[in-house]
Amino acid sequence: MRPFRFFGVAAAGPVGLREIVDTARRAEAAGFTGLVLPDHLLEQHAPIPALATVAAATERLRIMPFVLNAGLRHPAVVAQDLASLDVLSGGRLEIGLGAGWNHLEHNAIGIPFEPAARRVDRFAETLDVLKGCFAPGPFSYRGAFYTLDQHDGYPKPVQQPHPPLFIGGGGRRILTLAARHADTVGLAPRVLSGGDGLPAPDPHSLTLAAAEEKVAWIRAAAGERFDRLELNLYPGGGPLLVTADSISPARQQADKLHRLTGVKFTTTEILESPHVFIGSVAELVEKIRSLRERLGVSSFMLGDVNTAAPIVEHLAGQ
Repeated sequence: MRPFRFFGVAAAGPVGLREIVDTARRAEAAGFTGLVLPDHLLEQHAPIPALATVAAATERLRIMPFVLNAGLRHPAVVAQDLASLDVLSGGRLEIGLGAGWNHLEHNAIGIPFEPAARRVDRFAETLDVLKGCFAPGPFSYRGAFYTLDQHDGYPKPVQQPHPPLFIGGGGRRILTLAARHADTVGLAPRVLSGGDGLPAPDPHSLTLAAAEEKVAWIRAAAGERFDRLELNLYPGGGPLLVTADSISPARQQADKLHRLTGVKFTTTEILESPHVFIGSVAELVEKIRSLRERLGVSSFMLGDVNTAAPIVEHLAGQ
């Protein structure tokens, strides 16, 4: 089994420099592998400068956008930002990249939110362009979305041929793409409502059985490289909650998901979900160990550093 790796969130909202630095140093001392920051046009810092701040304040902590929306930027521009982060951090960058899912952000700034199939096609080209920019020498590219003519991306990342790639999702097509290109594959639930190019909600995707099915898809698509892949989970069914009374919040989460999806969950189903982390420190430590044993998942994005630190301190290095 792979050793555990744990990631926390670098900042909640547009906090000040001191809070980012304190969070980074707390995470490093507790044994976190790294910190992440989402990529949204919401009330938060942009991920690239915030993660550069994290890297400057620490010695070992890895950094990762979780995840960059490939539909908002030209990949050659993204490549320069990411390679600069890798160089400035001394090779501590991991690249979380996605096809985009928040149609409201696209609508607000006038960038079309394309149908899912087209977003995934664009995403696949983004991967090609990033790898071309990171590679030695100039390259040309002709795709349906992007055209580059003898472009030589600078700087080149410290980690070659490229920093580790994180790709996650809940559908078979994106997980197949991830299985073939990523170093870490994230298992995500699909509980958002449909419409505006989004797939219909799939409450079943929250369950342990659904996670096992996703791992089977990844295994089939990855072939011989499956054993080299790292699998990741994050609390997509609600934020991490450390509590001695898990039943009440689990029931509240079940009610919330019922309102969101129209499907009823029992508290047992909620607490067993690989995307829900509610319980005491001892219960959550055992759950994470169980998920590694049953699913092969060794990477966990647990959210708030202070909340997750007692769990990470029990499991870091194992």
